[in-house]
Amino acid sequence: MAKNRFFPTLKSNGGMLVTLAVFILLPFIVGLFDGASPAQVWINGSGQSKFIQGLAIEIFILALYALSYDLIFGFTGLLSFGHSMFFAVGAYGTGILLKNFGFSLPATFGVIFLAGILQALLFGMVLPRVKGITFALVTLGMASVFHVLVISSELGPYTGSDVGLQGVVPPEFISPASQRLRLYFVTLAVLILVFMLYKRFVNSPTGRVCTAIRENEGRALMLGYNTFYFKLAALALSSLTAALAGMLHTIYQPIVSPNVAGLGYTVTALLIILIGGVGTLNGALVGAVVFRLLDYGLRRYIGESASFINGAVYVAIVLFLPFGIVGTWRLKSAQVKQGWERLAKLFGSR
Repeated sequence: MAKNRFFPTLKSNGGMLVTLAVFILLPFIVGLFDGASPAQVWINGSGQSKFIQGLAIEIFILALYALSYDLIFGFTGLLSFGHSMFFAVGAYGTGILLKNFGFSLPATFGVIFLAGILQALLFGMVLPRVKGITFALVTLGMASVFHVLVISSELGPYTGSDVGLQGVVPPEFISPASQRLRLYFVTLAVLILVFMLYKRFVNSPTGRVCTAIRENEGRALMLGYNTFYFKLAALALSSLTAALAGMLHTIYQPIVSPNVAGLGYTVTALLIILIGGVGTLNGALVGAVVFRLLDYGLRRYIGESASFINGAVYVAIVLFLPFGIVGTWRLKSAQVKQGWERLAKLFGSR
């Protein structure tokens, strides 16, 4: 019985396992091409491998952040313009606690966890009263207030005002300077665990109700579900994930910019899932890879003109891949499969 369950599970998760294996081996493969042995990569030797690890860490953090937005927008249908506040609370909270109060990393994680719950409850307060574009505007207002606070001169000693929070020293055991490979694997492990949790949540009865709310909240209410609690559950999980992404961002980056609290950073999450595919989970991972590599490649080889070309590429993706990369692939692969089945039946009947 266990054997019969093992192979279908392995087959259904084959893509994820291959991707995981590629990311585990990536630093060592890059090191070999750069002339560094696996032992040198293991002891965090400098070179191309260390640079690729840093780029991959940024992708993992973006993927976490995009996953959190895909849960509330792609699966629950909550359009929020204030999602950057979830990320910024984690980023600024981590920096302030580590730098100004000398908290340990576990204690910082505990405080960020509580902050994630509280901000989800703050957003949840308006759920029974507003929906749709009104909810989006209310969340934008809340996030704007937070953005004003972090750039205010009154909180400047803690947040760095409009310059940004600088001088945060992460714990030595996951320092991006001396232990980048360890931070790479920690971030990858967090991403995989969160992805598996999200997959379980989406396929659970609670996740099914969230999907029903997205499709037709009135019908879900008619069936007897109190949609407020399900939306609040999705908001809480999303908030915790985004705050965790913000925490990892502060550990990796030497500075926390006020831009992470602005509307533009919410648009970044939306853009990533539009590229990968809204409501697909996998799309957040694919979209983060495409978004970061495209931005890095264009800025490296083109310079300041990269923003214009980036915008043109994103418009092209939305126009020609309206369901995103993963969504379009699923749609087309299903059509191709149906076509092969029709051909098989046609020749089989002859």
